[in-house]
Amino acid sequence: MTDPADSPDAAPIPPTAAAHAPAADRPGPKGPERASAGALTESGDPAASGEHTASGGPRGSGESVDRPTAEPLPSLSAERVVLGYGKTDVVHEVSLTIGDGGVGLIGESGSGKTTLARAFLGLLRPRGGAIRYEGRDLAALGRQERREFRRRVQPVFQGEALDPRLSVGASISEALTAHHRTGRAERAARVAELLTDVGLDPALAARRPHQLSGGQRQRVVIARALAVRPRLLILDEPTSALDVTVQARVLELLERLGREHGIGHLLITHNLAVVERLCRTAHVMFAGRVVESGPTSELLERPAHPYTLALREAVPRLNGEPPRAAARAEGRPAATGCPYRTRCPIAADECLAAPTLREIGGGRSVACHRSELTGRGGR
Repeated sequence: MTDPADSPDAAPIPPTAAAHAPAADRPGPKGPERASAGALTESGDPAASGEHTASGGPRGSGESVDRPTAEPLPSLSAERVVLGYGKTDVVHEVSLTIGDGGVGLIGESGSGKTTLARAFLGLLRPRGGAIRYEGRDLAALGRQERREFRRRVQPVFQGEALDPRLSVGASISEALTAHHRTGRAERAARVAELLTDVGLDPALAARRPHQLSGGQRQRVVIARALAVRPRLLILDEPTSALDVTVQARVLELLERLGREHGIGHLLITHNLAVVERLCRTAHVMFAGRVVESGPTSELLERPAHPYTLALREAVPRLNGEPPRAAARAEGRPAATGCPYRTRCPIAADECLAAPTLREIGGGRSVACHRSELTGRGGR
């Protein structure tokens, strides 16, 4: 079922009605990410006020807005993190920090992106290294500190994360019911605020997830994540199941929310265009390891690692040549040495030794013995 909110001719996304945010889901290692919204939600005051311009009127297009200074983004980082399931390690000594401007995590399916996201949310404990929140090991936080962490760091999974048994309104208001003890009328008003803020008709609160389009479901997931007013969002493939026109509207929404509310994010995706649009910094993962990091525009324009180049060259182009196979895509990651050497077109004997991330200038790092041979020109 579709809705005018997802059509190319739909009206512009309504202005923000309030500061916000929801209950999130606890993901499992496989299958749809579906669980009670209360599993990841600890919220504060549910009250919200509309934004106004400097002249005191409602916010309009192109007008400046007076807002209180946003609280600083919380510090959330991974330090040489090792993660796994059963006896198998799937993430190997990954280090990165979620900072201002958005951070992108790029890689093919099975590279360990979602596993790392679960660790950032406190859903998976590292076997080695640590996830640090405000400088402290996340695993060592006390009960009250963990409540605050859950309020400030929220996940946004794909739209299929919604519980099919709950209406949209019930899914969004679940956190308010559990943590705010607000009245029914107040909860309904809050749900309407959140739906309006993500560009949906508040009347959709009565519908079930199967009665919504894919784009509408994704907006509901975002609205639910905003119910507890987070400062960081962990976005796991938020547009992968959407058509290009709906993707564009969801990306516009995420850009607006970040700009108006100062929300930071870690974006997990295999879509290079989405990372280029939403993230200032990017990290490329292959076989559970970060193989290249740096400013997004620089990294995509002049890849230093053969895998990054292969990802870029695999992107279809309008009115251009078909995508080029920059590497042997069928090769399994090597168990020893450089994991990419079984696919790499410039592999040599030195690649039998495992490379480590090294700085190459301009805020960039690469794990490749022969990065100087990677095609580093523009497209």
